[in-house]
Amino acid sequence: MTTNTILFLLLSLVIASGLSFFQYYFKAKTKSNLYLVLAFFRFVSIFGIMLLLINPIISRKTFEIIKTPLPIVVDNSSSIIDLKAKETTLELYKKLFQNKDLQEKFDVQSYRFEGDFQQSEEFNFKGTQTNIDEVAKNLKSIYKNITFPTVLITDGNQTSGNDYVFSFDKNNKIYPVVVGDTTKFLDLKVSQLNVNKYAFHKNKFPAEVFLQYSGNKTTIADFSISQGNSVLSKQVVSFSPSKKSVILNVLLPADKVGLQVFKASISSKEKEKNTYNNTKNFAVEIIDQKTNVAIISAINHPDIGALKRSIESNAQRKVIIVNPIEVKSLQDYNVLILYQPMTEFKSVFESNKLAGINTFIITGTNTDFNFLNQQQNNLVFKMSGQKEDYLADFNSQFNLFAIDNLGFENFPPLQNAFGTVTTNGNVSTLLSSKIRNIATNSPLLTFAENQGKRSAFLLGENIWKWRLQSHIDNQSFEKFDVFVDKIIQFLASNNSKKSLVVNHENFYNSGESIEISAQYFNKNYEFDEKARLTISVANVKTRQTKNYDLLKGNNSFKVNLDGLLAGQYNFSVKELNSNTTYNSHFEILDFDIEKQFVNPDVTKLNQLASQTQGKVYYPNQVDGLIKSLLENKNYKAVQKSIITKTPLIDWVWLLILIAISLSAEWFIRKYNGML
Repeated sequence: MTTNTILFLLLSLVIASGLSFFQYYFKAKTKSNLYLVLAFFRFVSIFGIMLLLINPIISRKTFEIIKTPLPIVVDNSSSIIDLKAKETTLELYKKLFQNKDLQEKFDVQSYRFEGDFQQSEEFNFKGTQTNIDEVAKNLKSIYKNITFPTVLITDGNQTSGNDYVFSFDKNNKIYPVVVGDTTKFLDLKVSQLNVNKYAFHKNKFPAEVFLQYSGNKTTIADFSISQGNSVLSKQVVSFSPSKKSVILNVLLPADKVGLQVFKASISSKEKEKNTYNNTKNFAVEIIDQKTNVAIISAINHPDIGALKRSIESNAQRKVIIVNPIEVKSLQDYNVLILYQPMTEFKSVFESNKLAGINTFIITGTNTDFNFLNQQQNNLVFKMSGQKEDYLADFNSQFNLFAIDNLGFENFPPLQNAFGTVTTNGNVSTLLSSKIRNIATNSPLLTFAENQGKRSAFLLGENIWKWRLQSHIDNQSFEKFDVFVDKIIQFLASNNSKKSLVVNHENFYNSGESIEISAQYFNKNYEFDEKARLTISVANVKTRQTKNYDLLKGNNSFKVNLDGLLAGQYNFSVKELNSNTTYNSHFEILDFDIEKQFVNPDVTKLNQLASQTQGKVYYPNQVDGLIKSLLENKNYKAVQKSIITKTPLIDWVWLLILIAISLSAEWFIRKYNGML
């Protein structure tokens, strides 16, 4: 309390006493005890009110003993059961957590971890993931700027997260207690398998397989990849004490369309303790990219043959050459190449207004540009009857799809009518035109996209010369054919805007987080935060259905479907206000990553202990761990002084006292007829 506050309090005391004396004693004819009581109540009221106005701060000093925290962190993953260490783990935990000497010296805290980290004194060992890195992050967050030891009861086998060896604070010692049988057994394992999520039908896709061996003698094993009852690949691999791992690269056929599940297996004549990790299922979505392309032309030209060969270099493309007057229906085609349109193409353009098929228009010296202006509005042609040769100029800023410069600037010129070409709307130019190295500011190859419909324009004939020049430059047609294929791929896919967009994987591994997100857009294609989304998930085999609500996040709605059993599932996402639905499927592969281990990872735990200057202990050494913690003089309790400052205005009892004093004074004066 400051000097000024004390002076104000003394002044308040004098003023309250003076006013009470002046009112009840200064001119009083009698000086009875009644006046003394009234003067006292008046003094209390005035002095209390002045105390509230001054509002002095009362300081209170207390002392608190703060012990060093001792987190006991227990691995709650199912691998503890698989390694037959459940009972040992529980006994170790109870012995440490209930030790009275440790409780007297430390603030003992109990935690458990699996895929996440939480405070708990109960353990069920049903976790489907092990993330020791999450332990490090949470301990750093909970115990900031504190030096403390940590007891980590685990097998050290991590299945998710970053490498935990370097995640923990170096200044805080970690004491891993290793649970599980450390005896080395012979074990063959499919440790990792890398494969693309998607493959194209009738192609081959690569699979990279990592095989691991634990043992002390030379062993020969059979490795195979199968689908159902069919073995797709089989080979013999050998291991030895000096050759503990093998990497295999296998090409697999994509013969069936849809989600295809494969099984990688390794086996030998040797007896193994754990055979679950000898197999690993994986899945690939086989996409049927079959595209029917119609080249519609009223004339014969070498370009048509060159385009047909380039497009059909991709086995998923089929080209049909047809005269415009012979076209009866467009429904059988995915892409239309309109070669040098003229009035004979009128019926084709009219039919395509209803069909909405993406088009690739190629112009030349036989093109009717007035007719073409009437049939489309992406480009406006003002052409003369004079012919001109146009060179190409590559636009490196083009971003509709990835494309390399094939040396277009050095390709022979394309021939087209002389004139000006003006672009309209959403147009992206890949190649601009030049006349004898003078830029025309007009496109040569350009792409347009309006209301979900895509178009491409090549303004010049003799593209067959480009294909020939590419072969001369590269001794292969491949680069030019890939260039044409990317144009067809762009036109074969539509990017129409949907009101309900759902993101999900086609398959998940058991134990993985299964999260499905969705976005709903209103008619202006704006994200609708008021949408109500639900999802219905049905197991294909058991027909069991579960319903969930999608919760709103940042610009999306999400649902977590963890806990589903392995199998195939159909699901439907529905927006309740508009009844818009999205139907799809996914599959959960039967793969328990926690069953992949035979022994605890002692090497990693030793590295962790060394990194933090701690020490690894085994279950039969837990008494030594307790003794080490108790004898460590770095962990001492600290007495901390706590000063609590309370403003007098927060004292409710003072307000009550003032109210009682004023009420009592009024009542006594009223009772004695002094009002």
